[in-house]
Amino acid sequence: MRRPRPIRRTRAGRRALRHDWLAPRRRRSFAAELARPLGLAALLGLLWPTLDPALIEPPAFLSTNPERIDAHFTRCGPGRGNACVIDGDTFKIGQRKVRIVGIDAPETHPANCPEEARLGEAATVELMRLLNQGPFMMTGRIDDSRDRYGRDLRVISRNRADGSRQSIAEDMRASGLAHRYLGHKTSWCG
Repeated sequence: MRRPRPIRRTRAGRRALRHDWLAPRRRRSFAAELARPLGLAALLGLLWPTLDPALIEPPAFLSTNPERIDAHFTRCGPGRGNACVIDGDTFKIGQRKVRIVGIDAPETHPANCPEEARLGEAATVELMRLLNQGPFMMTGRIDDSRDRYGRDLRVISRNRADGSRQSIAEDMRASGLAHRYLGHKTSWCG
């Protein structure tokens, strides 16, 4: 014997069967499920060229192929310069100057105050130490961006023996000798 269907009265006073008043569960179409991620990707694609390239690390699909660097770094100066460190966020390889994406280190020349000069020297030494830990990889944006000074903007990382990834920018920030670059320089004086 069939069970009777539940009955509900509508606002107009008419009787409605259960299936008439329950909202049907609708399955989202495949296109509707893809709309949000595709919209975000399109927005990123439109905004990407306008972002300061030194501000953020590009996602893998917008990055160049990694360039492997295996060199011993010294301090830049007269008679030195094949692989040398200029300051806490910039180094040279041959004739190329490379600025590390995502960090702002204290200036060394000219420093704005004695404290910035001291921190700038410490940041330069720390970057030299990190770069000399072994071979590393450099990647940039696929549009091969440079800053207003003509420096190549690159993400510097190294694969560790345990399979994890070491980010030189993160290590510099963790040392306290670099700030996260937010599109403008921050003061290192007092």
